[in-house]
Amino acid sequence: MSIRDTMQSSFGALFNGAFAEVMTQFTGTYLGPGVYDPVTEEATAQPVTYTGRGVLTRYKLEQIDNVNILSTDSLLIVLTNEVTGVPSAGHKIAAKDPVTGQVKTFDLLPVKADPARVHYQLQLRAV
Repeated sequence: MSIRDTMQSSFGALFNGAFAEVMTQFTGTYLGPGVYDPVTEEATAQPVTYTGRGVLTRYKLEQIDNVNILSTDSLLIVLTNEVTGVPSAGHKIAAKDPVTGQVKTFDLLPVKADPARVHYQLQLRAV
């Protein structure tokens, strides 16, 4: 078993065990390929949707610089093998806000992945 498989198994066990109560389901969307007509100013692109689950939390106070990370930003940690698509900057993420519990739409900012590609860290900014 590779290191990646071992880590995914361990993190998956944590997500199903210790973190089970704080897991958040999310849906990501973006416009797929299409053709833009400059005359009618319409595009034929259709939305592409993917889903997953992860731990949604706020950034630590010392991480907030109000330039790259705002005080209203959230951090979503997801396992790469539990996401049905590849999250990327510019996508929209719908998930429950960790404070209010209401479903909100967030803009997805740059995505970070660990070197073993076991998990993504998604920086979410409220729309």
